[in-house]
Amino acid sequence: MTSIAIVGAGPQLGLAIARTFGSQGFDVALISRNREKLDTLVGKLTAEGIAAAAFPADVLDRDALGQALQEAAAKFGGVDVLEYSPVAGFTTVMTTPAETEPAHVQHEMEFQLYGAIAATRAVLPAMRQAGAGTLLYTTGAGSIDPVPQVGNINAAAAALRNWVINLHKELEGTGIQAAHVGIDVSIGTPAVPGFPTAQPEEISPVYWDLHTAKRDQAELVFSR
Repeated sequence: MTSIAIVGAGPQLGLAIARTFGSQGFDVALISRNREKLDTLVGKLTAEGIAAAAFPADVLDRDALGQALQEAAAKFGGVDVLEYSPVAGFTTVMTTPAETEPAHVQHEMEFQLYGAIAATRAVLPAMRQAGAGTLLYTTGAGSIDPVPQVGNINAAAAALRNWVINLHKELEGTGIQAAHVGIDVSIGTPAVPGFPTAQPEEISPVYWDLHTAKRDQAELVFSR
């Protein structure tokens, strides 16, 4: 039995990733704060013949996040793939580098980097024991090519990217793949006039590629 846990699951990219893996026979564990929204996603996947379940948890609550992943592993016989998508949940103000105060970056670090570390610690020991697994982490492309308008968010995303690429190096040769996905488009609908847009179904195959054919790569960037 194979399963994927999607942390930060939402109705766009998270759902598309669930469908991509679910269509290949994966069970799907969906994790985010809102139980009602998760149940809606589970209903859609179930109607399509994909085994899915909701595990509500806030990534800022490390204990709850770890418990959700443990429950997902118990239900589906383990977590073979972890996908962490913090990009959908920004709740703080956006600041330029010159305007940024430590607190502006700290919240984003809690949400992006520290949440990813907590999720990884919940699933990596079992992957090490099995000698197999995949760890995938998503940021906007500002982690690679930052823009001043979101300087605090970019700083935390860059920290996550750095950590993931380093994790990939550490896990090389263990059978476990760790990789970063940079999204250099607006997802679904245009967020900024003139900025390229892609549908989530166009992006989600990148994650399958990293899990299967491109396990030697530490990073893929989706762009137009």
